[in-house]
Amino acid sequence: MKKLFTLIEILVVATIIGLLAGGAAISYSQINKQSRDAKRKTDLEQIRAALEMYRSNNGYYPVSTAINTTCGNNTGLTDETSTYLSNIPDDPKCPMYKYYYNALSNTGGSCNNTLTYCTNYILASQLETNSSCSSVPGGNSCGTGNPCNYCLGPYGQK
Repeated sequence: MKKLFTLIEILVVATIIGLLAGGAAISYSQINKQSRDAKRKTDLEQIRAALEMYRSNNGYYPVSTAINTTCGNNTGLTDETSTYLSNIPDDPKCPMYKYYYNALSNTGGSCNNTLTYCTNYILASQLETNSSCSSVPGGNSCGTGNPCNYCLGPYGQK
């Protein structure tokens, strides 16, 4: 006599496989988000280090337009004598997300390094998993409909 699986046994096994596959897909999605967020944080720290080297050599930070955060920009941070960062990295989900840089004067206003020196800055990104900014800088400057929620400033500041 042949032993066969019943329909109920097959349905139970199919349900278990489906639940395991669904759980794996959710875990994979979360791991991808965390990985992209880690890259964003690393990229911003790399840009921050270049900004600090620039300030160390020049006495001020570059103006806001000196760092182009447009996707595929592939230009770096330089001055007349040095290259501080050969390429500004793109956000992992560019062009939907992008990095934000805004140079500020000591009063928090705009600066041009001629009449008013850039003594502060905000460097920001949109994280997918969590945030650390208490206030959102630049509105939707981290991409279309994506307000920045991870902020950095000069060393010693978050």
